[in-house]
Amino acid sequence: MKSNRPVNLDISTIKLPITAIVSILHRLSGVFLFAGTAVLLWLLAASLRSEESFIALQESLSAPLIKFVVWAVLATLAYHAVMGVRHLLMDCGLGESLKGGRIGAWVALAVAVVLIILAGVWVW
Repeated sequence: MKSNRPVNLDISTIKLPITAIVSILHRLSGVFLFAGTAVLLWLLAASLRSEESFIALQESLSAPLIKFVVWAVLATLAYHAVMGVRHLLMDCGLGESLKGGRIGAWVALAVAVVLIILAGVWVW
């Protein structure tokens, strides 16, 4: 028995809705945040080791690469937190419709972008 459902295996031709994009990025940000937490814990441990290591860490945090890594972790945290709040609101019944989901995704994405920019201003 042949199915009448279309089969499209070329992922580059599939147009995903904004709700799917922010959901996939939320999952990816969770994975990246797991690794980023290790970086932040390493920085915390280095800062607490001794006064000399704290001063050395302060000096190394002025390097552009280190600033970028810290900003990337903060940006991931901001995005993941905003999208997590979006999912919690959806669990409460807000934005469950197709239109509401789209609007909620765009609003959450806008809030996340603002927070990411603010994190970049704070780090640099």
